[in-house]
Amino acid sequence: MPEMSMIKALNNALDVMLARDPNVLIFGEDVGYFGGVFRVTDKLQEKHGATRCFDAPISEGGIVATAIGMGAYGLRPVVEIQFADYILPAYDQIVSEAARLRYRSNGEFIAPLTVRSPYGGGIYGGQTHSQSPEAIFAHVTGVKTVIPSTPYDAKGLLIAAIECNDPVIFLEPKRIYNGPFDGHHDRPVTTWAGHPGADVPEGHYTVPLGKASVVREGADVTVLTYGTMVHVSAAAIEESGVDAELIDLRSIVPLDIETIIASVRKTGRCVVVHEASRYAGFGGELAALVQERCFYHLESPVERVAGWDTPYPHAFEWDYFPGPARVSAALKRSLEMPA
Repeated sequence: MPEMSMIKALNNALDVMLARDPNVLIFGEDVGYFGGVFRVTDKLQEKHGATRCFDAPISEGGIVATAIGMGAYGLRPVVEIQFADYILPAYDQIVSEAARLRYRSNGEFIAPLTVRSPYGGGIYGGQTHSQSPEAIFAHVTGVKTVIPSTPYDAKGLLIAAIECNDPVIFLEPKRIYNGPFDGHHDRPVTTWAGHPGADVPEGHYTVPLGKASVVREGADVTVLTYGTMVHVSAAAIEESGVDAELIDLRSIVPLDIETIIASVRKTGRCVVVHEASRYAGFGGELAALVQERCFYHLESPVERVAGWDTPYPHAFEWDYFPGPARVSAALKRSLEMPA
């Protein structure tokens, strides 16, 4: 299997689906001739033509509204919102139209659209290019929310999203587009070369939506996370010496509750890690689910490690992120060890 970065894996997934299904098409801002601001759609217009991969006006609401109509008509549109920060103008269309179409029409119409968007910080994008809005989509019934952490998962999850008959918000952690970070500094410690998740089959395959991955087995505490924070948490576990079980959720809706319950009941402790602000973040939902289903197995309170409850602080970006030191401290607190 060839090694790919996450960008290459996503591009390959789109290439495979354009070749495999004539109803798949791609559009958004700068995705055609230019190949996308992060080059995820590079050369797809050249290969598949301007009717299959094309540019759209700067109108996020219009892009998603058009995709909803296309999906109801029988197509499978994949649209790109250039940064997740720009998705709010399309939020009404996602919530009021795409999420409800199947139910509103009693199954007569579906909305099989995939909304791709780079999300999160780590590229000095400032307040308008760095936000993590996953929680606002997780709250919406009828929308799936998917977040990969490796090239292999990125390709398999994107193909599964495109083939799904419901709308999928596909958030791509741009901080690890080209390689995982150590969480300490503004530099990649590696490219994806040599990483197990970089081995990506060239053909068609899927990673099921709603199935978590146990990245590392452990006995002392369960770490629940997704996206970039999978790599930060892995570094924290290694540095802390705690025998932690690391679970990459991969999708937060649908959520693999069974894997979470089994792990927490085994370890008796839980630490939740995400990049978005802590207050009303998805970590609060995870903590509540663990408390409801694993109460009599818990040996300590559920810990949450997250971003600050502030507007995204451009000047203090690397302090804002949960890094290995903060995650390691939470692991030790859960075990009542000195931090």
